[in-house]
Amino acid sequence: MSSDSRDAARAIRCVDSYLAVHYTAAVDENWTTQLRKGVLELCLLNIIGAGRIYGYDIVRQLRLVDALVVSEGTIYPILSRLKRDGLVRTTLEESPSGPARKYYELTRRGEQLLTDMNRYWETLTREISALRKAHT
Repeated sequence: MSSDSRDAARAIRCVDSYLAVHYTAAVDENWTTQLRKGVLELCLLNIIGAGRIYGYDIVRQLRLVDALVVSEGTIYPILSRLKRDGLVRTTLEESPSGPARKYYELTRRGEQLLTDMNRYWETLTREISALRKAHT
């Protein structure tokens, strides 16, 4: 094997090793973040689905779920997207203690999506639980 071939093979092993280590580290660090992102919208829609609610009250309820690690900066952009997508509607209401408050409620389309998401969540968690039981 020529010197160039050995160098090329060594370089490929180095790149493979680098990618494997960094990809594994990224997966180890990011899987919880990805899971939280996926569950957050379901939680938001469930809170709003329980009845018309003020934005900050949504944030307060989500903060009760420590594993979600949420902030206002995370929630309000999602609420804006949900409104833009026609899943929630907002109304402004005067507040006796400051500026007007924005309240959120589900649209008919949002209610249907929430029903579908909750049904899927029930199926998913039941099947994952069965897998976990089978492997313990």
